[in-house]
Amino acid sequence: MPIYEYKCNSCGEDFEKLVFGNKEVSCPKCSSKEVKKKFSVFSAIGTEKPLAGTSSGCTSCTKSTCSSCR
Repeated sequence: MPIYEYKCNSCGEDFEKLVFGNKEVSCPKCSSKEVKKKFSVFSAIGTEKPLAGTSSGCTSCTKSTCSSCR
């Protein structure tokens, strides 16, 4: 689901909003439409398995092979 983070340029409020398509976003605090989308960082804390593309082939160290991986 597309949840985005925004910052209001009028009152400085930080907020999240579920947005579909090109729907106009307004600040929930002051109703201003002068908002800027913030850069969001994906987080996956607490996953059991490495995320796709993040594994080096070894789960116990950062090397691609080692004695504990065999």
